Amino acid sequence: MKTSILVSGLLLVGFATPAAAEISVNVGAIGVMPNDDSGSLQVVEQLAGLPAGSSGVTVDDNTQLGITFDYKLNPNWSLELIAATPFKHDIYGTGSLAGMKIGETKHLPPTLMAQYHFELASDRIDPFIGLGVNYTTFFEEQVSPALGAVLTDLAVIDASDKVDFALSNSWGVAVQAGVNIALTENWGVHLMVSRMAIDTVADVRINGLTVESVTVDIDPTVAMLGIRYSF
Repeated sequence: MKTSILVSGLLLVGFATPAAAEISVNVGAIGVMPNDDSGSLQVVEQLAGLPAGSSGVTVDDNTQLGITFDYKLNPNWSLELIAATPFKHDIYGTGSLAGMKIGETKHLPPTLMAQYHFELASDRIDPFIGLGVNYTTFFEEQVSPALGAVLTDLAVIDASDKVDFALSNSWGVAVQAGVNIALTENWGVHLMVSRMAIDTVADVRINGLTVESVTVDIDPTVAMLGIRYSF
């Protein structure tokens, strides 16, 4: 319900003053740096005789080509759509499973932001803050050979069994701060930092049957530095 209210609010802002609209495109490097926290791998802990709650998972950083579209409504308000080429992340164990690669995944986190721009004496410097909604979809999940070897050693699976895992998609709130710096009438620099709420559930499956479910709060910091062109 809260997400629906936020989306409705953003759409209302988007249609408030179309006559004043100005479009800008920002292209550059965008990095996703997880601030992750997860539940423990309880089944693996039990089978391996590890202390309860001693394990977890973590997700590494990744940088891709980012592209964002800004739709300026008036001097103070604009909408921004954040997109990128697919991010790829390796997933590792932590605690008693530290260093073991669990698997890897790709994801896309399109995000819609409503931005407030501060008016300064200089029209070349345009600082802003934003609030919006993020949707993250995960795909091409793959289990690492290391996890398969551990499950084989524990006699959980044999050579004929198929092990895979899936990550649930996520809706969450995003906050943002940044600055646009004009270099010429049309060209400039775009810098922004966002924090996104991305929470997922990782299901480890054997022959299609889920044997382990782990909650993972990724909640990444997302930063972008790019070239800006305004039409």
